[in-house]
Amino acid sequence: MENQSHSTESNDNIKLEPAVSTSIGSDFHYAGFWMRFWAYLLDLAVVASLNSLLIKPIFHLADIPQGDGFFSPYTIVTVIIFYGYFVLMTKYFGQTLGKMVFGLKVVSLKDSTLTWPVVLFREGVGRYISKTVFLLGYLLVAFLPKKQGAHDYYADTTVIHEGTISR
Repeated sequence: MENQSHSTESNDNIKLEPAVSTSIGSDFHYAGFWMRFWAYLLDLAVVASLNSLLIKPIFHLADIPQGDGFFSPYTIVTVIIFYGYFVLMTKYFGQTLGKMVFGLKVVSLKDSTLTWPVVLFREGVGRYISKTVFLLGYLLVAFLPKKQGAHDYYADTTVIHEGTISR
């Protein structure tokens, strides 16, 4: 996909440039299993830190028992934090903190931007499927040509090295 960016000059030598959308360059590099694995581990550490530094003290101060059940209030809130982190970071930045550290970015294979339905499906439904099938959904990254996990495959997205995006 070629990006057409033309500058026009007025009599006052002011350059006006149209907004440029992010698109996959012709020489992009897919992010492999191990880069994505380390980024995901860092993201898990971020989510665990959020839960430990914010949620646990709030539950303690409010004198709400954390409970051990799957449907305990604490578990429900931590699951919301987990999925909320991935959904919001991917939608607004195209990457989580782990992906930022490792220079990775989620891109759509169809559109130039990640839409809400794509992000919600990828991070919600797709990630749930990838996690529940013995993590096989994540292992697909090592074997598919576009290095897609099951959640990427279903949502028509992939993860690339950020330096290979043309703007």
